[in-house]
Order: sequence, then structure tokens, then C-alpha cells
Amino acid sequence: MIEFIQLLINGILLGSILALGAVGATMIFGVLRFAHFAHGDLMAIGAYFALTVVTVFNLPVLAALPVAMLLTAGLAVGIDQVVYRRIRRVQPVILLIASFATALVLRSFIQMVWGSSNQVYQTGIQLPWRIGPLTLKPDHLLIFIAATVLVIGVHLFLTRTKMGKAMRAMSDNMNLALVTGIPADRVIMWTWVIGGALAAAAGVFLGMDTRLHPVMGWTLLLPIFAATILGGIGRPYGAILGGLVIGCAMELSTLIIPGSYKPAVAFAIMVVTLIFRPQGIIKGSV
Repeated sequence: MIEFIQLLINGILLGSILALGAVGATMIFGVLRFAHFAHGDLMAIGAYFALTVVTVFNLPVLAALPVAMLLTAGLAVGIDQVVYRRIRRVQPVILLIASFATALVLRSFIQMVWGSSNQVYQTGIQLPWRIGPLTLKPDHLLIFIAATVLVIGVHLFLTRTKMGKAMRAMSDNMNLALVTGIPADRVIMWTWVIGGALAAAAGVFLGMDTRLHPVMGWTLLLPIFAATILGGIGRPYGAILGGLVIGCAMELSTLIIPGSYKPAVAFAIMVVTLIFRPQGIIKGSV
């Protein structure tokens, strides 16, 4: 039972990181109608932006987080303007291939600038807190609190601002939204801003929990897509729930299978969802 609770805590932590990545991925799909394969590499480059701030200015990683989110959001908007905007009206498969190529470019850029070896935000041993038989690293609590604050911020943005409501309307029915006069270009730009910023946050939190590596985002892309599909494509709140479910399922699966097979659990859930409930676990409007 203790092992179950410990794995559940680890699953909620992983789920928080997946949820941030999945919210951005599902918003991009909902508004632009294509799976953004470079989303994981946006996470990675956001983590490396934070590493640069931490190294150069000797700041705590959470202090570097806003800078990394801002830089990654700007990079995401720049990629959209240079690459995706020019081919937005072609078949979705062309956009998908372009996003795959963008992922390779971003990963190569990381390797050229920061190197291909593992890096960490801070060296040394961080002693975990012991709560009875359970253990919890201080960074885990910081990650969970910061992720919760960001999710609440996204909720307030989507429900309390005109731009957030416009994004939800375009995600629900783009043609009807455009007829009502919603500025599509501004909505698309804000979609990239929010998606890029959340991807950076997910990358920084993943780097705090493990380490930084050029393929850190790519290896997490499958669970992020699984969370997106499980929650219902184009539905931010579903992506949050999907991320938590996928994260807990991956961690709890180690009770019966080796830990190296955790990604297969996310893949299996994604396939089962596509077969039996392709609309996801959350139905209705966003």
C-alpha cells in the first residue's frame, strides 16, 4: 500500500508536467488542426533557455522560468510566422511533416549551442523529506505548486478574457467563429504564445525532476499526445485530466511491469481511446 501511494504521488507529479505540455498541444490542434510534432522540442529548448539564465545570472531555476516561458513563446510565434503560416491552407499532412522537420531543426540547434551531454540546473544532493514511510523531494512540491498555478492561470485566461473565449470558439467551430468576426490571426498568435509558454514550463519542470538532454522533450511527446487524445482533442480541460491519468497510469504500471516499459502504457491507452472513445473522456464544448 505504501508503494502504491508513493507511485501515485510520483504519477501526479509526472501528470502535472504532461498536463502542461498537453494543454499547449491540444490548443494548437484545436485552432490550427494539426498535430504539432515539434512540441516536445519546444519543451526542451525552453528548459535550455532556463539553464542559460540560471548559469549566467546565478538565479534559482524558478526565477528563470518566466524568462524561459517568454523566450519560448516568442520562438513559437516566430516559427509559426516563418514556417507554418505559409503552408497553413495546405493539407494537414504537409503541416505535420513540416512540424516534424521543425523538431529536428530545434533538436540540432540545442545540440550545437548547449551540447549533447546531460546537464542539470543545480549540482549536489537534495535530501528528500520523509513523511512517515513516504519520501518527497522539495523540488517535487515546487513543481506541483507551480504547475497548479499555471493551470489556474490558463483557466482564468480561457474563461475571463475575450481572447480566451475566442480561442475556445475557434477550437469548437472555426467556420462559425470566423463568421462572427473573431480575428483569426490574433487568436492563432495567442495560441502559439500560450502553447509555447506552457511547453517551456513543462520542459523546465521535467529538467528539475530529472536532467536536461536534447531528446528530453521528444521522449515525452508520446505521453503528451496520449494525454491530448484521452482528454479529447482540442479540449484544454480534458488535456489536464488526461495528463494526470496518463502520468498516474505510467507510474502505477511499474507495480506489474518493468519501469522501462512505462511509455508503452501511454501508447496502449492512446490506442484504446482511439478505438473505443475517439472523442476522448470529456465530451461537449471546450
